[in-house]
This record gives sequence, structure tokens and C-alpha cells, in this order.
Amino acid sequence: MSACVPARADSARTKHVHPPHSPPPGGPRRFRVAGADVSASIAVFLIALPLSLGIALATGAPLQAGLVAAAVGGIVAGRIGGCPLQVSGPAAGLTVVTADLIQQYGWRTTCAITVFAGIAQLGLGCLRVARTALAVSPAIVHGMLAGIGVTIAVAQLHIVLGGTPQSSVPDNLVALPAQLANLHPADVAVSVLTLTLLLLWPRLPGRAGDILGKLPAALIAVGGATAVAALTGLRLPKVDLPSWSSHALASLPEGPVLGLVAAVLTTTLVCSVQSLLGAVAVDKLVAARPALTGRVKRSDLDRELLGQGAANIVSGSLGGLPIAGVAVRSSANVAAGAVSRNSTMLHGVLVVIAALLLVPALELIPLASLAALVMSVGLKMVSLNHIRTVTRHREVLVYAVTTCGVVFLGVLEGVVLGIAVAVGVALHRLTRTRITHDDVDGVHHVHVRGQLTFLAVPRLSRVLHQVPHGADAVVELDGSFMDHAAYETLQDWQKTHTAQGGSVDITGRRPGTRISEPAEVDGCRCRPWTPWRNHQCERPSKAPAPGTDRRAASGSPTRESPATTPGPNAPGTSGESRAPGAYGAPGATGTTEQPRGHELARGISAFHRNTAPLMRRELARLAREGQQPSQLFLTCADSRVVTSMITSSGPGDLFVVRNVGNFVPLPGEESGDDSVAAAIEYAVDVLKVRSITVCGHSGCGAMQALLGADPAGARTPLQRWLRHGLPSLERVPADAAEDGRERPRLAGRAPADAAERLCLANVVQQLEHLRAHESVARALGAGDVELQGMYFHVGEAQSYLLSEDTEGGVFELVRETNLTA
Repeated sequence: MSACVPARADSARTKHVHPPHSPPPGGPRRFRVAGADVSASIAVFLIALPLSLGIALATGAPLQAGLVAAAVGGIVAGRIGGCPLQVSGPAAGLTVVTADLIQQYGWRTTCAITVFAGIAQLGLGCLRVARTALAVSPAIVHGMLAGIGVTIAVAQLHIVLGGTPQSSVPDNLVALPAQLANLHPADVAVSVLTLTLLLLWPRLPGRAGDILGKLPAALIAVGGATAVAALTGLRLPKVDLPSWSSHALASLPEGPVLGLVAAVLTTTLVCSVQSLLGAVAVDKLVAARPALTGRVKRSDLDRELLGQGAANIVSGSLGGLPIAGVAVRSSANVAAGAVSRNSTMLHGVLVVIAALLLVPALELIPLASLAALVMSVGLKMVSLNHIRTVTRHREVLVYAVTTCGVVFLGVLEGVVLGIAVAVGVALHRLTRTRITHDDVDGVHHVHVRGQLTFLAVPRLSRVLHQVPHGADAVVELDGSFMDHAAYETLQDWQKTHTAQGGSVDITGRRPGTRISEPAEVDGCRCRPWTPWRNHQCERPSKAPAPGTDRRAASGSPTRESPATTPGPNAPGTSGESRAPGAYGAPGATGTTEQPRGHELARGISAFHRNTAPLMRRELARLAREGQQPSQLFLTCADSRVVTSMITSSGPGDLFVVRNVGNFVPLPGEESGDDSVAAAIEYAVDVLKVRSITVCGHSGCGAMQALLGADPAGARTPLQRWLRHGLPSLERVPADAAEDGRERPRLAGRAPADAAERLCLANVVQQLEHLRAHESVARALGAGDVELQGMYFHVGEAQSYLLSEDTEGGVFELVRETNLTA
């Protein structure tokens, strides 16, 4: 009967049984913390400890509340949150909100508000709306943080001077003259010392500065000021940490319901937006960091919102400050090399230990030193980089209104004002359209700048009717949107003007905005740098005859008519099959016969229609001034290597020399090629280029042909040309390690095959050939030019630059950088 039992019934019992000759399985898996996480947690802890006390001081909350929030943020948010390397805790961005709540409702009710804000965050996380928070304009967020920073700095300035801050910025500014007249020298001296250490510690020169600079400046500043105050016997207000037994916890909220609801919404908004934007920023920092031993996952924003909500519930229940992701601590965590959430959690554990065991040491810290530290943090929140960014994007009005609203009215009021102004600016941009009319050599140009909506139709119609009947007209649409009313107006005017003997050419930045009929006849909708097949549109195929396979009619390979595939050693092939006449080329099976040169003429026509109007002014300038390229770019003639695209260069930037295999023949060599040498001499001596780049690429047919070439059988021109690659072939013998020398290689992985290994060696070899040319050697000796090696992987669309600092040469991947920051 046991034979009838299905095999899978025993699988649960036999699944974990080890083979008879293998060692027994190990015990339960032990928890391990990477060394990088330990060192990172210590660095973050040393920053978090003084900042947590300072932020608690700035809000008017019990100082222990800052330690509670730091510990809970590290342990709870670090464990549950969706951004592994983001450090959460009491944030300077919440200082103004929390201070207002404490003053209005008291500390215990503020703790209850924090709990309800955490519950609201949990609800938002369950609804998966975290991405919606990122729709807030960055100008509003930066303006909010700047306003909070100004409020913090003005308030803490009173403590720095030895006084007590008022409840609002206007009151603090009014009371400032009296405070300056009644300075406390001891408080000022400690504050100045703290600010001086904060400023100078990261700038210590020499090797000692590199070593000591690893210690956080905040810790050194507060610790140094505390030590000086203790040694000199200065009498100052200091940190007062009451017994944990008397620590105030949350209670039921008391106050008007609408006010409490507004307080919960404000706390939820500020905590959530700051945490989510911080998670996105941490992802960018991690991506820009060098390769790690452990891979860090990208942030799950909905889970991060859940983690922040849980942390706020626990923090508020235990009498802690509201919690959010903190930029300073998160940046330090990433920079210290953390590889998992263990660093964040361990930093929270260290805060707990310090709060329980280091109370006597913490009570030596002068309040003026903490105030100076928090004041510097507030001033840094007014970022000049943010101001430049919003100015460049024409959002400085939104930034300024939000900042002033937060400073003089409050955080929620300032954010609401900023959103209102941002909506107004967007509507203004949508309705603001400039329409001009110029007559250039008998051709009437109508230029439309901005979005073309029904609001602009009266002006558009008035300008269009200024074009004389029968004249040649060009309508340039410089915008990204055109509604139906504007489209009909243009179309009707075009038909009328054409019927009266005139011509109309409608162009725009966006391909497809052309309204004239020829575009419809061609059926061409090519767009620059979007997926395309040789950037040529496929011609409509004839309807297949009854019983005919539709794939055969379109020129696709079928089982009955197999496609011919070029050999793997053919120059310029990538190993992919391509049917004869595919992509609408002449000769495609079942396609309409095209006149000779049709594709070339169509491409030129597309250039005249879409690109020429945008480039005409720049090309005219180059025609007047002559070419002044900065680089000589030597690369292969392979059609897939588009030099302007992979280098993001434009007309006049590159002096390009292309040949099969990107070879640089040695000067004076038998059967050499003077055209390459002439181009090098002209570029170096006449054009005065500053760099010369030799670029190889993956799937190079010349390298594949070279591997199977017969040196003695050079009969055709191609075979004779490939002899220039024999020195490269000698650099890569069959046994790559037979002479013990390092070979050119890619950083992070081994070459995919012999052809790729030969391609890398060929780049290095051609650089050596370049140095043998007299003009290049002379320029190198004078320091006027530099040589660069480059490898472009076609399939991965990634470029590598040669680093010759290591033996054999290593091609390092060029990483993405933020060019707008």
C-alpha cells in the first residue's frame, strides 16, 4: 500500500536530508554585522548625539526627547523602513512645527499628535501613495526648508548671545537689539569656539587633517567647547537630563478638534515629504558610490512611509520628538561605507547606551554650544545651490513666497502659499504665448514660443493673416503642447493659403507636429535618438496575395525562405541575423520598389524640416568662425558607432577620423596610409586639438577578421589594411598569461571573448603608434595634448576609458553624474 503513496507526500520529510557522504547541515544561521556597518554606525552615532540634544533644545522639549527620537528612529525606522541606508531621527526641518505645537498645546499633547501623525503615515503607506508626495515642486520643498532654517537660526541666536528666544521670528528680530546690548560673554565665547571648530575642523591641512577629518566636526565642536568650559570653570547653563523615572509620556490630546487635526496634518506632511525626498537623495548617493562588496537595494517608498509611521507612533508613545529622515546623518552613513540597514539600527542601539550610561558626561555640555551647532545647521538649510537651481528653472518666486510664508506665518501656511503660487506660475506659463512675424528674404516666418492653446488662437489668427497671399511661409512651433482649437486654426489657414498659391512649412521641436500633407504621404515619423531601424521608416508593403504568408510579404525571414546571415568575421556585423532588404530597403520582398536615392533624399528632407531650423544659427556661426575642435577622435568605420551620440558632442566639437579597425599606421611604414597621418598632423599642428582619443568597440568585424587572418596572404585591399593590426594581435597570444604580463582589461569583469580581448589590446597598441608620429610626440613633450583610450560596448551602450596608472591598462566604466547640481 505504501507503493501507492505519491512521491511528493514524503518530500517534506526528505527535503532537508543530506547525502550520506556529505557533512551534516550546520546549526541555525547566526546574525552577522559587516565591519563596514559597524564603523558607519559609530560615525553616525557621533553626529546624532549632539544634534539630537540641540534639536530638542531648539524645540523647547525635554532634552531626553531628542535621545528617545534618535534611538527609535534608528531601531524602528531602520528595521521597518524601505530605504536601508537612510538614518531617521529628530530633524531640523521639524523644529519649527514641534516648537509651535509645544507652545500651543504642551509637551504631552505634542507627543499624542506625533502618535496620530504616525498612524496617518501608516494609512498613507497602506494606500501606496508615497510617490504622490514627490509631485510637490522642489521649489516648495527647498523654500520650506529654507524658511525653517531661517527660523531656527534667528531663534538660536538669542541662546548664543546668552538670552532666551521668543515665540516667532518677528518677535525675535524685535528683541534682538536689546539682546545685543545685554551680551553674556561666557555664552558668546563658547558659541564662537563651537562655530570656529565646526568651520575649521574639516579643513585641517596635510596628512594629519586627512586622519583627524574622519571624526565628525559636530562632535569635535561640542566636545571641544565642553572641555574648554569645564577647564576654565565658566558658569553657563548646561544640559539638564532629569531622571528617566520622571520622563513625560504622551497623554490624551487636549484642545480644539480642528486645531489638533491641522497639527496632525502638518506634522504628517513635513515628516513624510522630508523622509521620501531624503530616500530618493540617498539612492542617488548610493548609485554614485564606488562598487561595493554588498549590493544595496533601491528604496521602497511605500515601505519607507510605513517605517516612518511606526517610528513616530513608538517615539510619541515614549515621549520622543517627531521623526523623519535626516539628510546629514544619512549622507554620513553612505559616505562611511554602510552596506545594509544594520548600520542604522546599531546607531540607535548606541544612542540607547549613551542615554543610559553617559548622563554625567552629557550634563557637562553648555547649552550655548548646542545652540551654536543647531544655528549652523539652520543656516545650511538655506542652500545657495538650491537658490541657483530654482532661479535657473524660473521658480524663484515660488521659493521666495514659500520661504517668507514659513518664516512669518508658519510651516503649513507657507507651504499652502507656495503651492498656490506654483499653480499660478504653471497657469501663467500655459497661457503665455509669444507669436512673432518676420520677413526674411521674401519668406515669412511666424514663430510661436510657448504652449499653443485656445487662449492664444486670436493672436495666432491675427498674425497669420499678416502673411500676404501667395507668399512662402514657415510656421515654427517652439512648444510642447497644442490643443485642438489651435490645430484647427493652423490647418484651416494652411489650406486656404495653399489654395491661393502660397506654400506653408510647419515645423516644431517635437517631430510629428508637421501638419502639411507630404508628411502624411511619406508616413515618416522618425524622431532623433529614439529607437529606429537605420533611422529610416519602413515603406508600406503591398497587400499580400490571397494565400500568401504575410511575413513573406513584409520581407521577414520564413521557414520557406530563410534569411541570409553575414558571416561572423564580416566587418561591421554584430552576429545578428538580418533579412535581405529588411527595414524598407530596396529589394525587400513584397515591398514597393523605391527610386534610387530615395532614403537619402528622405533623410535630408527630414533634416531640413526638423533639425535645420534649430541648428541654422549655430552652423552659421561655425561657418563664419571656422572649425575649432577640441578633440581628435579616431574610431572604427562601424555604422553603429555614432561619435556625436556617445560623446554628447555637436558640430565643431570633434575632428573625426574613421577607418576599419581604428588603426593608426606607423609613420613611414611600407604600404602605409598617409591619410591617417595627414589627419593627425593637421589636427595637432593646425587645429591645435587638446586631446586625441582612440576608440574601439564591441563586436568589431575587423578584430574578428584579424583573428582568422593569414599574414602572408594579403592580396585584397582589405587584407593589406588589416596587416596594420598585426602588432595588436601579437599583444594577445593564444595563452594570455604565457609571458606573465598583465593584459589590457575591463574593470569589474573579464573580456567576453578573444575578439574583445584583441579590441582592448588594439586600443593600447594604436596609442603607442600615435606616440611615434612626430607632431604628436612634439605636442606631448610640450604638454599641449593628451592621449586617451576608449572602449564602447554597443550592446550595453556603455563607454569605458583607459586608465594607464595600472600595469597593462584597465578600462574603467564611465559612471553617470548629476550635471545639473
